[in-house]
Amino acid sequence: MWVHEIDPIAVALGPLKIHWYGLMYLVGFASAWYLGVRRARRSGSGWTEEQVSDLIFWGAIGVVLGGRFGYVVFYNFGQFLDDPLWLFAVWEGGMSFHGGLLGVIAAIGYFSHKYHKSYFDIGDFVAPLIPIGLGAGRIGNFIGGELWGRPTDQTWGVVFPRAGDMIARHPSQLYEFALEGVVLFTVLWFYSARPRPRMAVSGMFLLLYGIFRSSVEFFRQPDIQLGFVALDWLTMGQVLSLPMVMLGAVLLVRAYRTPVAG
Repeated sequence: MWVHEIDPIAVALGPLKIHWYGLMYLVGFASAWYLGVRRARRSGSGWTEEQVSDLIFWGAIGVVLGGRFGYVVFYNFGQFLDDPLWLFAVWEGGMSFHGGLLGVIAAIGYFSHKYHKSYFDIGDFVAPLIPIGLGAGRIGNFIGGELWGRPTDQTWGVVFPRAGDMIARHPSQLYEFALEGVVLFTVLWFYSARPRPRMAVSGMFLLLYGIFRSSVEFFRQPDIQLGFVALDWLTMGQVLSLPMVMLGAVLLVRAYRTPVAG
C-alpha cells in the first residue's frame, strides 16, 4: 500500500500555479501535431503540414469546449440548472472525455467543410493521434490524486487522501493510462500504418476505447454526485461508452463491406 503524496502543482510563480494536469494537455496536443505531421510527410498522404496544424488547433478547441460542456451536462447537470453560469467556471476544473469527443467530432465537421475532405478520411487520420493525449491525461489524473479507484486489498493499492479516508484503492487512472493510452495507441498506430477501408480506423478507435473504458469502470469509484446510474452497477462512464462500442462495430462492418476508399 502506498499513500499518494504527489504535488499536483508543477510550477508555482507567486499566484500563478501551473498544474501537471494542464501540462498533460500540452503533451497531448503536441504529440498529436508531431505524429500528424509525420504522417502528412509521407508520399501520397493527401495532407499538408498546414492542414495538420489547423486540424490540431480546431481539435484542441473542440476538446476544451466539449470536455467542459460534457462534464457539466453529463456529470453535474443539477448544479448547472441551479447556476447556469457555472458552465464557464473552468478554473474549478472538470472535464469529460465523452464531451471532448463530441467537440472533436464537431471540429472534424468544420474542417471537412473548410477543406472539402471526406469526414471519415479526417476521422481515420486523426484517430491514431489521440491516445497519447488520453494516456497523458490519465497520468495527470493520477498525479492530481483524482478519479481514484474502488477499495482493494491488492498490494499495489494506493491511498488517495482526497478521497477522505485511508482506504487503499485501485490506481484506476494508471489502468486507463495503460489501456486508453499505451494499448490503444499501439493498436491504432500499426493498424492504420497500412491502407484500410474508409471508416475502419475510426471504427476501431470507438470500439476499443469503449471496451477499455467500460472495463476499467469496474475498478473506478463512481462519481460521488452520481453513483451508479443504471441497474445498480452501471456508471455514467459505461453508459456513455456503450454507444461508442456499438457505433464502432457498425463502422467496422460497413467499412469492410465497402472496402474501396475514395
